Amino acid sequence: MSTIETHPVDPQVELLSARDVPLGGPRAMTVRRTLPQRARTLIGAWCFVDHYGPDDVAATGGMDVAPHPHIGLQTVSWLFSGEIEHRDSLGVHAFVRPGEVNLMTSGYGICHSEVSTPGTTVLHGVQLWVALPEEHRHTSRDFRHHVPSPVALDGGEARVFLGTLAGDTSPVPTFTPLLGAELTLRPGASTTLSVDPAFEHGLLVDQGEVTMAGTPLKPAELGYLAPGPTTLTIANTGPTPARLILLGGTPFEERIVMWWNFIGRDHQEIVEAREAWQSAADRFGSVTGYPGDRLPAPVLPHTTLTPRGNPPAAQSG
Repeated sequence: MSTIETHPVDPQVELLSARDVPLGGPRAMTVRRTLPQRARTLIGAWCFVDHYGPDDVAATGGMDVAPHPHIGLQTVSWLFSGEIEHRDSLGVHAFVRPGEVNLMTSGYGICHSEVSTPGTTVLHGVQLWVALPEEHRHTSRDFRHHVPSPVALDGGEARVFLGTLAGDTSPVPTFTPLLGAELTLRPGASTTLSVDPAFEHGLLVDQGEVTMAGTPLKPAELGYLAPGPTTLTIANTGPTPARLILLGGTPFEERIVMWWNFIGRDHQEIVEAREAWQSAADRFGSVTGYPGDRLPAPVLPHTTLTPRGNPPAAQSG
């Protein structure tokens, strides 16, 4: 299992390490997962962080995730390189490209496929999930696309795909207060960002030698900062450019059950969603244009799935 550590330089920042996970059934590619894990289920409503690549598609085959279902969440796709073809049961046929966010809302049920395109040579990016709050869990299916413009920072730039940062606000709607942005910093650069003190924040390092509030982070690590600070200082201490994903949101107080591609509130809800998918019920609709079969649901565990939340977190100073 992943571990969580407190670095002695700054005890306010917790380090969440990644674990390798196969993604997508029999043709699985390997991703690095930092959320969820035993010590932390969510950062704001962000409940799932997969980080993959740079992946040589000629050697690995790239991404080929057959049609699969979701409930109770939003998927947020963001690429650094490559291209992914998206098809869903809304009838949306779209492409995920670097610097362009695709957000899909499952509501009560949706299904989709994700396949790297033939022209992709290197696949590299993140796949993120957002938990829907109780009052919006059964909202309508939806899909949004946005291309954020770069915003200048001291020593770098930001692309804000959700929420508000550095004077820029994404038009993509969310159901809880959220922040999602790609940050780049030049070698030796440092930037101090104004942040919402009601938010907790997570900083995922894609590349570079980085410190978050004085705490060193390695590539593929996720630094966590509890609510409280009004500013966040990030520095690139290395000789090469740094690239990061900054996530944030108000603490998500609801306890959730995460199993396979579903987010619910209790075991029975997951059982019902699985049965609906296995029986090809209308709940999820169908994907057209994918050249293959749907992904079957895995077998449920023999134990009862129990809701999980985060441990109580003290305010950061």
